[in-house]
Amino acid sequence: MADHKHGEMDIQVQEKTFDGFVKAVTWSVVVIIGVLVFIAIVNG
Repeated sequence: MADHKHGEMDIQVQEKTFDGFVKAVTWSVVVIIGVLVFIAIVNG
């Protein structure tokens, strides 16, 4: 079994996936808050 050496693995794909996930969550939260504000305004 090979010795593990910290920091040698290429993680560009994982970083790109994580960045996409963070953007999706951020936009989802913005849309949800916008919908809730709209509902609150309409229902007065």
